[in-house]
Amino acid sequence: MADYAMSFERLGQWISKRARSPTLRHPRATSLSMLDGAVAAVVAGPVSMASEEWVCPLLGVDPDAFNHDTEEFSAIAATLMRHNAISETLSTRPESFEPLFVRSPDGEVDPQPWCMGFYAVMKLRLLVWSRLLSPNGTEHLMLRPILVHCIDDAGRPLLPPARRTLGTQPIVQNAWRNIPATVEALRQFWMPIRFKRGA
Repeated sequence: MADYAMSFERLGQWISKRARSPTLRHPRATSLSMLDGAVAAVVAGPVSMASEEWVCPLLGVDPDAFNHDTEEFSAIAATLMRHNAISETLSTRPESFEPLFVRSPDGEVDPQPWCMGFYAVMKLRLLVWSRLLSPNGTEHLMLRPILVHCIDDAGRPLLPPARRTLGTQPIVQNAWRNIPATVEALRQFWMPIRFKRGA
């Protein structure tokens, strides 16, 4: 796979160009940060997913692209290598996992693209994620550092104001700092279920 994969930096340029194209199918991941969040959701999520199920919508390619030595396949290979890298990190050194957040020149963090990528993969299998989506369940707290940065299709915050606080404190400002631990907690939470489903 490594022999065919474009560099991760080149993948970012490829995604950006494809997202702006008036003629090509648009990728759901429109930046490297968004793709990184999506891949993290695949790795840490409740079910194993066939590569075509998540790679094709994220990159805006057809399943047939897996069968040909093209630039699309090179982008697929780079995406799958990122998946393997995140999986390896979370399996062996979870404390070193670092989401690829967008950073401004002055170092300000914008976690929204990454979180929207994570949510894009959740939406592919929303039913199996539903156990964590009920606001009345304690498990829902695990997702809040991610969902607090997400918006719905109409551009409204995904979490209503009442769920954007922890006690009396708003959780938006520094919630991104909890995302690495959140991803590992989600992976651990789903692992017994995922193992059973994969058996």
